[in-house]
Amino acid sequence: MISTPANQGPVTAMELSEATKARFAREVAKYPTEQAQSAVMACLSIVQQEQGYVSHAAEQAIADYLGMPVMAVHEVTTFYNMYNQRPVGKYKLNVCTNLPCQLREGYTALHHLEKKLGIAMGETTADGLFTLQQSECLGACADSPVMLVNDRHMCSFMSNEKLDQLIDGLRAAEGKQ
Repeated sequence: MISTPANQGPVTAMELSEATKARFAREVAKYPTEQAQSAVMACLSIVQQEQGYVSHAAEQAIADYLGMPVMAVHEVTTFYNMYNQRPVGKYKLNVCTNLPCQLREGYTALHHLEKKLGIAMGETTADGLFTLQQSECLGACADSPVMLVNDRHMCSFMSNEKLDQLIDGLRAAEGKQ
């Protein structure tokens, strides 16, 4: 048992499955033996793909596997907004609100989604379908407002109409009109 980086009391490392360990091993093999910690981002991504977020127990398991301090893993988890530190909705919507996007309606897009989804930024809808977050620069300033869906799909020129189409289409795909 260890104390979590956020000082939230003791936590036991999660048990990694053999399949997860095999995936970790493939990532670690890309680096010199003494540089195993270089695979930390890949290992965090693997855990998130499998579980939907990176818990403190998962951070401890990754730290143990890579032979590094749990705080070093936690620093990576908290530095990048692509790692979920708590469960999120099936669709994580990251709206860019960095200065160039702010100047081109980034906050308008964020506020429109808050109203449409009935949640505030940082919250998840009651049905667990959507989590709304703001994001730092997504590298597509000329296409703003922009957003990233599930850390994988970039959406550009997101007018209120396009936002409505996106949300309505995702709800329809889930049978939740």
